[in-house]
Amino acid sequence: MADQASFFPQAIYGSTTLDPEGVPRVLISPHCYIQGQGTLDHLGTYISVIPSKRPAVLLSVGGEERFGEQIKNSLNTPGIRHTVEIFRGECSENEVKRLVTLLKNKAPDTDAIIAVGGGKCMDAGKCVAFHLEVPIVTCPTIASTDAPCSAVSVVYSDEGVQVGPKFFPNSPALVVVDTRVIIEAPMRQLIAGMGDALATYYEARTCFQNLRARSIVGARPTITAMAISELCAKTLLENGMNAVDAMIRQEPNEAFERIVEANTLLSGIGFESGGLAAAHAVAAGLTEVPVLHRDFFHGELVGIGILTHLLLEEKTDEAREVAEFMAGVGLPIHAGQLSLDMEKDAPSIKKAMEGAVSSRLTEAEPFEVSPEKLFGAFVEADLLGVRTAQTLGDAGYRRLHP
Repeated sequence: MADQASFFPQAIYGSTTLDPEGVPRVLISPHCYIQGQGTLDHLGTYISVIPSKRPAVLLSVGGEERFGEQIKNSLNTPGIRHTVEIFRGECSENEVKRLVTLLKNKAPDTDAIIAVGGGKCMDAGKCVAFHLEVPIVTCPTIASTDAPCSAVSVVYSDEGVQVGPKFFPNSPALVVVDTRVIIEAPMRQLIAGMGDALATYYEARTCFQNLRARSIVGARPTITAMAISELCAKTLLENGMNAVDAMIRQEPNEAFERIVEANTLLSGIGFESGGLAAAHAVAAGLTEVPVLHRDFFHGELVGIGILTHLLLEEKTDEAREVAEFMAGVGLPIHAGQLSLDMEKDAPSIKKAMEGAVSSRLTEAEPFEVSPEKLFGAFVEADLLGVRTAQTLGDAGYRRLHP
């Protein structure tokens, strides 16, 4: 079994022996992406492209209750024999080891892992698949994350504290997105996914324009990743509100399908091959504030990070456009909507900005970013958010946070 900690794409693609102009451009993407209403019903057919005959399915307890029978029926295909294991909820080293040991003993002939659920289940599935040296199939049941498409997992302690990323040499072999399942998920999760996905373009652009910046695999962004990232933002801005309306009516439409694809595929390829910068740095820093780590989704913190990122780069007009979009769909756009008070909580926010800079993601910016400078941009973002909420109202936010 390979040592999971031994794979570092940065050492392969971003060798320090190369000068900035010699670093290669690298595109990372899943092998096959399938999206549509009822796709889970045909999972047994789709995995033939791997091919897989002895898959192991990972589901949470809740996921098994909701989708277990559907998955069982979809894999009821001649020649396929599958096993099911319950994912206990945390993508931790101990949980991964438990699942690997179980499958080695119970189903030693497993030839693929199918992870059905949210980001943590899929991230754990990638880790298990890597240890078993088999392909990973991801089947997201929410569209709040780009985890289904990436060759990286975020690992946590058993208590839920983020430990760090784990990288893999192979992207998911198959991504199956059932939009009939996604539209029945909580609306707030889809909207949080929009916040995360919207950052893709602004951060990829920063990395693309700064020749010293790198993608998360240590390479330079490709023009393909840049184009995908730009399409991701365009898709969100043009279809976001109509997708929200579709969720309210529980009736999938073309706008909804496009938003799911943007949140999942476009964002997944864009962030991994385009790069991260200040927006995700701010989101990472804000997780150090307990109330934010506990009560808000990653994409909601990234949304505030986008405004900070754009104002840090003095792109005021774009920041205003983003703030208006976020207000419309219901993303938080100022500190008050994150349960923070800019005066009383200033020490915690300043500490969060110190954490943001220490994450090193701000190194993608074309200038030096200090905690003080980032805090100043956060204050500007808060003021912009307050003004936008006063002008446009906060009906979208209150719909999700009654």
